[in-house]
Amino acid sequence: MTETQQKTSVVVLVSGSGTNLQALIDATANGAPFEIRGVISNRPGVRGLERATTADIPTRVIDHTEFPDRASFDAALAEAIDAFTPDLIVLAGFMRILTQAFVDRFAGRMLNIHPSLLPAFQGLHTHRRALEAGMREHGASVHFVTAELDGGPVIAQARVAVEQNDSESSLAVRVLQREHELLPKVVGWFAGGRLALRDERVWFDGQALETPIQC
Repeated sequence: MTETQQKTSVVVLVSGSGTNLQALIDATANGAPFEIRGVISNRPGVRGLERATTADIPTRVIDHTEFPDRASFDAALAEAIDAFTPDLIVLAGFMRILTQAFVDRFAGRMLNIHPSLLPAFQGLHTHRRALEAGMREHGASVHFVTAELDGGPVIAQARVAVEQNDSESSLAVRVLQREHELLPKVVGWFAGGRLALRDERVWFDGQALETPIQC
């Protein structure tokens, strides 16, 4: 078996610029124990697709606007994912709410990165909401995906201090930098067999996590 065949195969789902995808691509170039087998976007023409093409990674577009409902879109998305036969699906800025049937199909094999210290600030506009709430600390989380929006068991977090003069954009820049470190690390843990979802709990190195790993 070749080195490539031994690596965990990953499909990455994107909806936009794909900077977290780029962090994963860079990690594979530096010897990470996973390979990106395909990149799928629900939006045509986004920068994330260009990043994949530049790295010679196959791409697919499953445009959600062409489907009458979430269930039919999710069915087409699942079929596209299965065509790549991945071990793991990574949502890297994928802006779609997934159905229960889709989540059940890939249970324990889907990770998402979210720009907040979950369970705080699920959903959109996390940096603005953190500033409005007067938070002194903000950050990013990687979690297993469940049907609850940004509600799956949290694996690891990266924290960022909120500075007195922070704007939404300045805070977003620093959080994104930490995301680029956090996501490849957690995907590497999964690829190394260190990470699992059992009974709706995160297991790391054979032990159930009581709190998320702080990175």
